[in-house]
Amino acid sequence: MTTYNIAVLPGDGIGPEIVEQGVKVLKAVEKDYDVTFELAYADIGGAALENGQDPLPEATLKLALAADAVYLGAVGDYKWDTIEPERRPEQGLLQIRKALGLYANLRPVKAYKPLLHGSTLKPEVIDGIDIMVVRELTGGLYFGQPRERGKDRALDTMLYTRPEVERIAHRAFQLASGRSKQLCSVDKANVLASSQLWREVVQDVAKQYPDVELWHMYVDNAAMQLIRNPKQFDVMLTENTFGDILSDEASMLTGSLGMLASASLGEGKHAMYEPSHGSAPKYKGQDKVNPIATIMSVALMLRYSCNLPEAADRVDQAVADALQAGHRTYDIAEEGAAIIGTSAMGDAVAQAFLKTKATV
Repeated sequence: MTTYNIAVLPGDGIGPEIVEQGVKVLKAVEKDYDVTFELAYADIGGAALENGQDPLPEATLKLALAADAVYLGAVGDYKWDTIEPERRPEQGLLQIRKALGLYANLRPVKAYKPLLHGSTLKPEVIDGIDIMVVRELTGGLYFGQPRERGKDRALDTMLYTRPEVERIAHRAFQLASGRSKQLCSVDKANVLASSQLWREVVQDVAKQYPDVELWHMYVDNAAMQLIRNPKQFDVMLTENTFGDILSDEASMLTGSLGMLASASLGEGKHAMYEPSHGSAPKYKGQDKVNPIATIMSVALMLRYSCNLPEAADRVDQAVADALQAGHRTYDIAEEGAAIIGTSAMGDAVAQAFLKTKATV
């Protein structure tokens, strides 16, 4: 039997209740495969502040560094908005990404037929979309120095180096090679020097992947094209800020941010899995929110950290089966549909997983 050590960081707001649903699915996986998931829980973000700790406690980081994967709920709460910036809960998220070297953020965007009604776009526009947004996660505006804030002047620095662009480009090309062999690199090379370097490096890396068709698109056009014709995209490669914005936009093609999973990968075994949405503290404890993004993040964990691609496929199928059976949380429910809560949706997916057939 193989044992995987998972650092579970439920975080803030709705984080603990959505993570609980993902754990239900991990328990279902244990029933059908010769694996055990050893779960060790720790604080991050506001949960750590509540206990008088830093946003990323040393013990949490130590646990994460030793784990086979990190499973994160969400970070942030309105009540911490007025404290000093370096102590806000979100710093815990930025710090753990940096400490683990999580430079590649993968955000799959997929349309499910039972939910085509939930998008503001016409069904024929989104039916069949299957996009992988590959976002560079440790560079750009969010981490660049110098950074200054004065009364009447503020400064952020958008900085990239050739090695940073090379490693995220390789990751994107490798993904594209295993999919439809098409890659769109998003930049703003007509204006930004950092984007000019980005484009130059991506073109250099492309020479090592002759089977992949590469094209470039300015970020403003990419934002428009995601709405106009999203099916033209398969793998989208972006820098940090552009990827943050575009992936949230892409999530609404599916009708809800609650459907967007996320994997953040580094070198070696370091990886973190989380939904792409926030902590939604106003819904905390209401058993209301959609846990599917968090559950789909389990599928990514099984695929990229646990070498269990079949189990990952079965989780994906279980989500599709649960939706096909009519299970809906409030955010994805059509008019007149019966609405279930967070826990019931987690149960529905876990049960659907056990009904799918393992081939090993």
